[in-house]
Amino acid sequence: MNHIENENEYKGLTVNQGIIQPPSVNPYFKKRVKKHDFSVAEYVEGIAKGNISILSQAVTLVESTNPDHYKTAQAIIEKCLPLSGKSTRIGITGVPGAGKSTFIEALGMHLVNKGEKLAVLAIDPSSGLSKGSILGDKTRMEELSVSDKAFIRPSPSAGSLGGVARKTRETIVLCEAAGYNNIFIETVGVGQSETAVHSMVDFFLLIQITGAGDELQGIKRGIMEMADSIIINKAEGNNLERAKLAQAQFKNALHLFPAHESGWTPEVLLCSAFHKVGIPEIWDMIDRYVKHCKGNGYFDIKRRRQTQYWMTETIDETLKNSFYQNPTIEAMLEEYKKKVVNDEISSFVAAHNLLDVYFNKK
Repeated sequence: MNHIENENEYKGLTVNQGIIQPPSVNPYFKKRVKKHDFSVAEYVEGIAKGNISILSQAVTLVESTNPDHYKTAQAIIEKCLPLSGKSTRIGITGVPGAGKSTFIEALGMHLVNKGEKLAVLAIDPSSGLSKGSILGDKTRMEELSVSDKAFIRPSPSAGSLGGVARKTRETIVLCEAAGYNNIFIETVGVGQSETAVHSMVDFFLLIQITGAGDELQGIKRGIMEMADSIIINKAEGNNLERAKLAQAQFKNALHLFPAHESGWTPEVLLCSAFHKVGIPEIWDMIDRYVKHCKGNGYFDIKRRRQTQYWMTETIDETLKNSFYQNPTIEAMLEEYKKKVVNDEISSFVAAHNLLDVYFNKK
């Protein structure tokens, strides 16, 4: 084949050699090292030494839906149980916009500056729908998130309330084994998850603000009855007088509820988390509560009840998962749903038929 550049008229011309093509793969690229798979003993040893990296990996195993991860996580938790139980567990809830993240950071930094260790966990099974700001909490807690004495862990953002609550409960055990002597459990908004949080904490704290209409209308009676203290946040500047008025209203409202079994009278305190005002007084109150409950034996009674409660909750959740993951049930479920919708069968009969199949009664 003749090429035009080989003609006589082009003899005086030379073709420069092209540049060397760079390699298709970056020569500075280092192959990513696969994470080391620790044994159960290595996990427990690392957690006991307070290794945050190993603790985080163990919490990831707890949150995983992989059956193998679940078995490993349960083995780790069982080994960590003797090392747990020595913390003060505090549940923190409040209406959206009450300043929970700012409050947690202010109270958390108060503890950290005293040389104590703190783990902050969040529970919100519906954040995908409610737009709960669990992941945002870590970015807003700028001081606390960089402290080597604090561990902030967002919870799974999907799943049933029971599932997320169980994982949070198990994470508490791991954090206590790692030496965190204070555990904050935050719940986003005011709703169903408060009951779950109350069932795993020693002290339940409700944060409120003023200026959002009738303060007492915005809270469900059940949540106020659970509260060991109500904190009115943002009590500052022009809002201070309104905060004092709300404080009086809440004190009057609390007197209408039955007395707490612990013998503790819930207190209503003011604070400005942003300006760090009233924070030491709140921690002193929590400290008094713990001493009061340990003194009359209620602290241990409540912990034992919670342990029993979580045993039955775990049984319920395991049975439910086993039922819905059963291949036979999965194959029949859609058909029965259609029959129920078309009024061919009642929902109760359909449920009993499926349960009979599951328990091999047919």
